[in-house]
Amino acid sequence: MTVFERYLTLWVALCIVAGIGLGQVFPSAFRTLSSLEVAQVNLPVAVLIWLMIIPMLLRIDFRSLARVGQHWRGISVTLFINWAIKPFSMALLGWIFIGWLFRPLLPDNQIDSYIAGLIILAAAPCTAMVFVWSNLTRGDPAFTLSQVALNDAIMVIAFAPIVALLLGLSAITVPWNTLLLSVGLYIIVPAVLAQLLRVWVLAARGRDRLAAILGRLQPVSIIALLATLVLLFGFQGDQIISQPMVILLLAVPILIQVYFTSGLAYLLNRWSGEQHCVAAPSALIGASNFFELAVAAAISLFGLQSGAALATVVGVLVEVPVMLSVVWIVNRSKGWYEAGAAHRARTSAA
Repeated sequence: MTVFERYLTLWVALCIVAGIGLGQVFPSAFRTLSSLEVAQVNLPVAVLIWLMIIPMLLRIDFRSLARVGQHWRGISVTLFINWAIKPFSMALLGWIFIGWLFRPLLPDNQIDSYIAGLIILAAAPCTAMVFVWSNLTRGDPAFTLSQVALNDAIMVIAFAPIVALLLGLSAITVPWNTLLLSVGLYIIVPAVLAQLLRVWVLAARGRDRLAAILGRLQPVSIIALLATLVLLFGFQGDQIISQPMVILLLAVPILIQVYFTSGLAYLLNRWSGEQHCVAAPSALIGASNFFELAVAAAISLFGLQSGAALATVVGVLVEVPVMLSVVWIVNRSKGWYEAGAAHRARTSAA
């Protein structure tokens, strides 16, 4: 890791403080940037996400996707965590913490709405940001792309029924425009652009030139990540300052669930003998969230000023710092992981 990457946690903390401060000093500028959206997808943030993930997508030779099937164990773990564990565990955590332990500290008329927002957040697995986390753990980029694509396909079918079941609603209105636009903007378009650029560079300049370009683009991804943090915390600075206790209390079940789901996925991959470069993105995909879809769904169901909308926004705010901590854990435990996975693989072979 570069010195810049090694102290990424410090830069993240500074960007959070800077975002909140700049949002208070220049509120009109941040309101203008916040209003630049289509179907709840903020366009400035979308551009920054492009800058984050296109360098990572450039590393992928799409022909390698044909070999992803050999990592069927990692695929199975990811799908199990995302669709059989994550939404239901969040419903339980929401009831325990928001509906019971923290109930006296929260507005009574918003309790059910807060829990609903947490469930909506958990039912939407992450898309674009997973490429960032996978890259920081040296994860297999082809596996990461295939898992994101598979999750998006399942989400189209499963998101509405799962949310409806857990919220006790007969049906929910899925913000299809947000879902389809986000998938198009964050996955399809940058993947196509990155592959076209990769093919052109390889044909015109060769692999050495591609490697040089990737080296120069690596800092761009991190800078775009930090700029995204400044924007997100600038957009939500008023919420943080006006309701700090509510924000902190809502963050508790989100944090517990992130560490629970990522830890469970990581351990299941290790138990199955899967490679670390697959286990890392598998754990990270199961822990992070598709916050654009979650925020849009919460607003469409409960309204802009609802507790559900606020709960999904808290998910946005804690996403980057907490996922960086998961990245740190995954990287630091690589030796321990590989020792156990290798032993498991040898035992199975015998």
